[in-house]
Amino acid sequence: MTSVIPKKVDSEPQPTKNGFTPGEFHKVHVLRRVTIESVWGLLEHCPVLTLNKSEMLLEKGQTNQTMYIVLSGKLSVHLDTADREPVAFLDKGQTVGEISVIDDSPGTAFVRAAEKTRLLSIDEETFWRLVEASHEFATNLLLILAQRLRANNSKIVEGVQRRIRLEREASVDALTGLRNRRWLEVNLDRLAQRHRCGGTSFTVIMLDVDHFKRVNDTYGHAAGDRVLSTVSQTILNSLRPTDLASRYGGEEFVVILPGTALDDGMIVAQRLRQQVGGQEVDCRDGRVLPPVTISLGVAMLGDNESGKELLARADGALYRAKQNGRNRVERDGDD
Repeated sequence: MTSVIPKKVDSEPQPTKNGFTPGEFHKVHVLRRVTIESVWGLLEHCPVLTLNKSEMLLEKGQTNQTMYIVLSGKLSVHLDTADREPVAFLDKGQTVGEISVIDDSPGTAFVRAAEKTRLLSIDEETFWRLVEASHEFATNLLLILAQRLRANNSKIVEGVQRRIRLEREASVDALTGLRNRRWLEVNLDRLAQRHRCGGTSFTVIMLDVDHFKRVNDTYGHAAGDRVLSTVSQTILNSLRPTDLASRYGGEEFVVILPGTALDDGMIVAQRLRQQVGGQEVDCRDGRVLPPVTISLGVAMLGDNESGKELLARADGALYRAKQNGRNRVERDGDD
C-alpha cells in the first residue's frame, strides 16, 4: 500500500463541504490526542452520511470495509435480529465497523439508527492511511478494541453465571433447598442405570410428614413451611455425602441411597425417623413447635426396572407405613 502523507495545515481547518467540523473532530474517541493537522487532509474527503430513525447501517453477516464515526445522534446494536431489544448503544464520538475493516470479516450484529444520526464514513484505504499517519490514532484504536474485548468477556462471564443460576433454580426447591421433583424425574433413571451397570445396589426411601395438614390448620402455613425446612435439613444432616435428597411435592420427600442394599436402606430410614422425631421446630417468631413424625417406605432397584417403577414400589411401602399407624418404616415386599 502506498503511504500518503496528509497535507500540512497551517491554521485551524475549515469545515468540510459535507459539514464535518474541527469541533466534531475533537469529540471523537479514536481521535483523542491526535493532532488535527496530521490527519485532516485524509478526513476532509470522507463523506458524511445521515440516517433517519430505524434506518439500517450494518446487517449481520454483511461484508463491510468501512469504519463509521457517530457525529451526532445514536446507533443501536442488535444481535439476533434487528427487531430484538438492543444490546448496546453507540453515542456521539464512538465508532463502529472497525473490526470488519481490520480482519475483513462480515458484521456480527445489526446496527441501526436509534434516532436521526450523522456519521463520518471512513473507507478501508483511508482507515489504514490514518493508522500510518498517526501513532495516537493507532493507539486509540487498540484501546477501544481492548475495552470492547473486556466488555465482551464480562458479558460471557455474566451469561455463564446467569445460566448456572437458572439451571440451579430450575432444579432446586426454593423452600427447602433440596433438589426438586423435576430434577428427580430427569436424573433418577440415569443414576439407577449407572449402578445397575456397575453391579451395585441402589435403594430409595420415600417419606411423608405425618398429619401435615393438621400442622397447617393448627399453627398456620408459615409454621408448616418451617416444619418442611426443618425436616429437609435433618435429612441432609443425616445422609452420607454420596446420598441425595429431593422434595417430591408437598410434604413428601425422596432419599436416594447409591450403593446401598435394602437392609441397609431400612437402617438409614429408621435413623431418619428417629432424628426427625427428636427435632423441635423453631418458627423464628418466638414459637417452638413439638417434633413431627414421618412415615417411610423403602425399595431397592430390581433388574430391568425403571426409576418410575422403583418410586412406585417405595410409595406403596410408604402407604402401608401410614396405614399401619404412621411414624414407622415399611419395606417393599412386606405385607
